[in-house]
Amino acid sequence: MSWITKVRNSLATLGKRDTPDNLWTKCPGCQEMVFTRAWEDNLSVCPRCGHHGRIGADARFNQLLDPGFAVLPGVSVPENPLNFRDSKKYSDRLKAARTANRHPEALTAAEGTIAGQPLVLGVQDFAFMGGSMGMAVGEAFVQAAERALERGCGLVMCTAAGGARMQEGILSLMQMPKTTVALRRLARAGLPYIVVLTDPTTGGVTASYAMLGDVHLAEPGALIGFAGQRVIRDTIREKLPEGFQRAEYLSEHGMVDQVVSRHELRATLARLLDYLTRKDVA
Repeated sequence: MSWITKVRNSLATLGKRDTPDNLWTKCPGCQEMVFTRAWEDNLSVCPRCGHHGRIGADARFNQLLDPGFAVLPGVSVPENPLNFRDSKKYSDRLKAARTANRHPEALTAAEGTIAGQPLVLGVQDFAFMGGSMGMAVGEAFVQAAERALERGCGLVMCTAAGGARMQEGILSLMQMPKTTVALRRLARAGLPYIVVLTDPTTGGVTASYAMLGDVHLAEPGALIGFAGQRVIRDTIREKLPEGFQRAEYLSEHGMVDQVVSRHELRATLARLLDYLTRKDVA
């Protein structure tokens, strides 16, 4: 036995320290590893490249609303109305999504204030079946609009969706006119509707309530569009411009009013609500 081995064996060994699995977060933008605490403290925005990570309803409520907000109750709609099944039953997919997420559907709404400005805030969570728009999402949207009408306040919707929920077929597409009618009622009452487009907002959601706002804000780098880039490219048979369907490109071409960093979103929404809300209604 060599002297190196003897010395090594004589040293006291320390057990491997347990470290949490979620200590680090890999930024999807720059691929750098960031301390999860630093990531969360920075509103899930990469402190190195500024990439805006996807967040759920609870994080969005806590970031934007004043303390004391109230989450609106869940809606009740028929589940699996078409008895749809692909590789799994649709009802089983819903159960799995609800097990993995805090809220029972892809859209959750809360009422409260932003810097003292009253509002109803709806948030779509892409983690719940890609934020897809089905009957429950449509009903939750209408519930949020009706609550804004009752309170005489503005409605703010943070969108994030891959489109309509295919498992509900034509019933999911019917949510497009349904939500449009709810917005018409809001407009007739003189109440503002502000949309915050987050990554990604696509498909039937873009073709309906995501593009019917009085003001359209977008988070930096958010993917916004109807059809995918490959479908568009293959259809028109042309090379698409750099940054096509990203928030900055849409802002330059007039489809988005302003690209707003998550750190400035709360103040921007409070200012807009103050400007747009009729004082005799609020």
